[in-house]
Amino acid sequence: MHNLVFHELSYAEIVLRIILALLVGIAVGAERGRNHHPAGMRTHMLVALGACVVMMAGELLFIQFHPLGAIPDPARMGAQVISGIGFLGAGTILREGLTVKGLTTAASIWAVACLGLTIGAGYYAVALTGAAAVYATLTIFEVLERKIYSSHHKTLVISLWCHDLPSLMHDLNQYATAHNASLAHVHFDEEQSGMYHLASTLLFHGAHPEQAQALFLEKLSGDPNLIKLQSSQY
Repeated sequence: MHNLVFHELSYAEIVLRIILALLVGIAVGAERGRNHHPAGMRTHMLVALGACVVMMAGELLFIQFHPLGAIPDPARMGAQVISGIGFLGAGTILREGLTVKGLTTAASIWAVACLGLTIGAGYYAVALTGAAAVYATLTIFEVLERKIYSSHHKTLVISLWCHDLPSLMHDLNQYATAHNASLAHVHFDEEQSGMYHLASTLLFHGAHPEQAQALFLEKLSGDPNLIKLQSSQY
């Protein structure tokens, strides 16, 4: 049998792992936050940091108690992170009618937790390569995915200004349904003088999405609750 040699984690090593976990959270979370998704940079940073700390705690427990005859499993605490992170991911998934959004953000939170565990275990090459792959999936492959589906779908990004936000939202949903479009990434804020600004992305489906876009814009432009409209077609 081989004699096992245990090495205490130095403070410098602990700090290095925590910093790397935070950097992974920043890289993935900044992309999510920049695109106005439910979980942004700080959420991903905390998930990666927490997973890293849990994994280091498991390793330290193993180092401390194994020489005393105990058989602690350094991976057991990490396994609880992977199964328990689901509740946070579920909180980012929203359903609006037939549209479900937030799945990619939920997956990125789970992936960041796994990366944090890997960093906490000290496998830097695996963690950094995995982080690069996650970031590429969220950025490069998003562009590729849009190109693949562009022949069957058309995207419209709109910015609206109004005073009666509930009425305009009601009309907007009606127009979208009538023209075979789904609303996504709806955001609004109140500006001065009681005016509201609303931004949204619409995905048009069907055999003639360009025609549906034109009819939708024509209908929306004539809405009595609308003050100003800006749009970009893709």
